[in-house]
Amino acid sequence: MDKRQTFLASFPNGYFMDAADLGAMDAYLHKQSWLSAGEKILSAQKPGEGNMNYVLRITTSTRTFILKQSRPWVEKYPQIAAPVERTLVEAKFFQAVEKSTSASVFTPKLLGYDALNFILALEDLGEGADFTYLYQKGNHLTRAEIHSLVDFVSRLHKEATGAVLEDFPENRQMRLLNHEHIFRFPFSEENGFDLNQVQPGLEAISLPYKQDESLKQKIAGLGDVYLSEGTTLIHGDYYPGSWLKVKNEVKVIDPEFGFAGYPEFDLGVFLAQMKLASQGKEIMQEIFSGYGGTQSLDMELLAGFAGTEILRRLIGLAQLPVSFTLDEKAVILAQAAEAIRTGKIEKLFS
Repeated sequence: MDKRQTFLASFPNGYFMDAADLGAMDAYLHKQSWLSAGEKILSAQKPGEGNMNYVLRITTSTRTFILKQSRPWVEKYPQIAAPVERTLVEAKFFQAVEKSTSASVFTPKLLGYDALNFILALEDLGEGADFTYLYQKGNHLTRAEIHSLVDFVSRLHKEATGAVLEDFPENRQMRLLNHEHIFRFPFSEENGFDLNQVQPGLEAISLPYKQDESLKQKIAGLGDVYLSEGTTLIHGDYYPGSWLKVKNEVKVIDPEFGFAGYPEFDLGVFLAQMKLASQGKEIMQEIFSGYGGTQSLDMELLAGFAGTEILRRLIGLAQLPVSFTLDEKAVILAQAAEAIRTGKIEKLFS
C-alpha cells in the first residue's frame, strides 16, 4: 500500500505529512501560520509508536511541538479503514477540557487544527514513555500515578457535562469502529482471526465465549449502551497506551474515541486494564475511593464493560503485549465472563 498515493487519491488537494520531506512541511506550516517568521524546521521524528495516526515531533530553531495527522486507515494496521475526521474529535476534546474542566492539567494544549488536512498541532509534553510496560509482570503503578489517573477521569466525568457537550461531535463512525472490535468481532467464530498465531491453544479456549449465546446477548446489550448517548464527556480509550509518564508526571493523550457517553465505560476499561496489567485486587478500591465512591455509578454496567474489555483484548484483534501463560488466560477469561454474567466487578479480582 502506497500511503501517499492512497491518501491523495481521496484528497487530491491535500497535504500528506511526511517526515522525509521537510521542505514541503516547512511550506505547509508557514502557510498555516504555525511557524513564526524566521523559524526553521530542524527535524521531524516519531515520538513513539502510534496506533491510529501518523505522529511527529517537530524540532525548530526555537522550540518543539507535536503534529498528528489522521488518514482514512489505522496507521499501525493500514488494512483497517478508519474515519479520517477523528482528529477533529481530538481537537474538540482538548478544547473542551481546557476551557471547561480542571482535567486540563493532565492534557497537552491544542496549538492548532487544520480541518482540510486532518492535522493537529499540540504542545510537546517532553520526552517520555507510555505505560504499556505495565503489561510485563513485576511492574506496578505508584500510589501517585494511580491518584493522577483516577483524578483525571474523575474531573473529566464530573465537569465535562451539560453545555460542554452541546457542540461536541457525535463521533459516530469511530464509535462504530470501536463497537465492532469490542462487542462483535471477538465473539464471531467466523472472523478469520487465527488466535493460535497469537498463542498456540488460544483458539480452543476462546470457543466457549464465542459459542455462549447468553453471554453474547449480554455483550450485545452492552454494545447498544455504548452506542447510545450519555451525559458526560468520556475519553473512550482509557488504557496504558493513552497515558504518558513525563518528568514523573502522568499525562493523558489520544482522545480520538471520545464522545458524550457513560463514565462506566472509561472506568470499566481502566479496571480491566489494571487486571490485564496484574496490578492486584487492592487497586479496585483505590480507584473507587479516588473517584469519590460508587454511588453515582451503575455497577452492573461497569462490570459488563470491564469484562468485555478483557475478553476482547485476549481473544480479539486488539492484542496487548501481555505475558500470560495459556492457563492464566483461561482463568482471566473465565473471571471476565463471570463479571459480565453477574454484573459484579469483584469477580474480576477474585
